Amino acid sequence: MRTDSAAQVDSYFICATPRTGSSLLLGLLESTGVAGRPQAYFRAPDEPLWADRWQILRSGQGEFDYVDYVQAALAAGRTENGVFGAKLMWGTVDEVVDKLGKSYPHLGGQDVALLNKAFGRTRFVYLRREDVLAQAVSWLRAEQTNVWYIGGNGEIGGNGDSGQMPSFDSTRIDELMQTIDEHNAAWEAWFTSNGVDPLQVRYEELDGDMVGVTESILTFLGLKSRGRCAIVPRHTRQADELNSQWIDQYRRTRHSPEEP
Repeated sequence: MRTDSAAQVDSYFICATPRTGSSLLLGLLESTGVAGRPQAYFRAPDEPLWADRWQILRSGQGEFDYVDYVQAALAAGRTENGVFGAKLMWGTVDEVVDKLGKSYPHLGGQDVALLNKAFGRTRFVYLRREDVLAQAVSWLRAEQTNVWYIGGNGEIGGNGDSGQMPSFDSTRIDELMQTIDEHNAAWEAWFTSNGVDPLQVRYEELDGDMVGVTESILTFLGLKSRGRCAIVPRHTRQADELNSQWIDQYRRTRHSPEEP
């Protein structure tokens, strides 16, 4: 396992699509004490809320400088060893580099160079889920109830129960499965076009061996967990019998019970 300072990164991003266990993974990484305090700091609707929490100076129109925002995120999201972590869903990365490009116009169109400029030596972890149907069912349920996670540690947004009872919707599941496929393809195209070789992690692997997967990510980042820090989840599993029922119901409606 690499532990030398030359190998250690300054920052990393968990690149994902919704309902791949990304919140679970962020909590596991934070529990190590050496991998930053990763959150979804760059989700556009939440940025003003984070800015308020960090008391970032705003203009008379309520706007804030994006470089100031990134610096505040780095201050909040670093551990004592200087490592920063965050989560990016597909679409968010374009928003971040577009905003950074306005501050560093000489790096316009160079996504990785912009991220390295703002965040230092940066690496990427690509988290995806093999069972796209289960992912879409989980997404539909979270979308309807607005409960995207249970537990956590200081997240903003995503846990305001709408009070709506979840209901099966095969058409929406179809739409979400298509979106997942499109976003996965877009992530892979982005990695290829930018010469990025991410560490690939599957949700199914994470679910089966949380400690082992977390340790493998630390190794990829050039980090070593502290012996006194237990790698423990900070989020509670949400999938239950209703998820299984919807999966079975979807397969019946599509007349293809063997289809994953």
